[in-house]
Amino acid sequence: MDRRQVLAGLSGLALGQMPFASFAQTELRIGQRQVTSISDGHLVLPGAMFFDHLPRAELNRILSDHGVSFEELRPPCNLTLMQEPDRVVLFDAGSGAGFMPSAGSMLASLETQGLAPEDITHVIITHAHPDHLWGILDDFDDLVFPNAEVMIGEQEWAYWTDPATVDTIGEARASFAVGAARRLDAIRDQVSLFNGGDEILPGVMAHGTPGHTPGHMSFEIRDGSDVVMVGGDAIGNHHVAFARPEWPSGTDQDQDLGAKTRVRLLDQLATERLPLMGFHLPGGGLGRVERLGDAYRFVEWGA
Repeated sequence: MDRRQVLAGLSGLALGQMPFASFAQTELRIGQRQVTSISDGHLVLPGAMFFDHLPRAELNRILSDHGVSFEELRPPCNLTLMQEPDRVVLFDAGSGAGFMPSAGSMLASLETQGLAPEDITHVIITHAHPDHLWGILDDFDDLVFPNAEVMIGEQEWAYWTDPATVDTIGEARASFAVGAARRLDAIRDQVSLFNGGDEILPGVMAHGTPGHTPGHMSFEIRDGSDVVMVGGDAIGNHHVAFARPEWPSGTDQDQDLGAKTRVRLLDQLATERLPLMGFHLPGGGLGRVERLGDAYRFVEWGA
């Protein structure tokens, strides 16, 4: 199965897979804020989608070191929930029920936190891929978060709402463009836009991390010395992305820019010792980045 087939029909790969059962996985305090990783399930993807055209001998060594199969990956989907006295903020909306049977457990995860969708005051979108955006609508195309302000980067909004995108993104990702445009149009009245470098909420700074998508954003949550970086898909896995961040990833729309962003972000996280909450990283996604010679490694929180 080639990458075009994969991206055009992801849902068919996971038939029979049930949603991931682990809901709240990791939490920490950032000042008065409680930041919790909650699960939206996991994806089921062919390794070729990530690894085509990479040096096979070195790739196999890296995958073996991490116990990862070349044939199939099952990356977790970690949503970040931030609770304050006057706000309940969700970073990304998950995939909803229509993308892949193994994903879409966000609402059940919220329930384990004693929350209903109506309690969410803000939804902050890292980028408009299906597993991050499609959960914004339910099976009837009604709003899942009726009381929330939905915040998304201006460049990301412009790209996915441009009618020309479906014709320029390539056949493999055309369904992504159609799905994103429909959902963004449905929530138009809830949306506010921002740019990299903006403090979009008190203590939440947006960082432009493009490449995976044209306007991909990461977010620094900070209160004094307490800090965590919500990385979205800027660093998409815990193995090759850390061991060889300069290698291109088949999941990035602009592979060269994605690699440059990954190298820059890993260097910042390691140098400044910033904890990372990664959407597709293990252990709930929370951990730290350590240098390992000329490369890096992901260390799960508490390890």
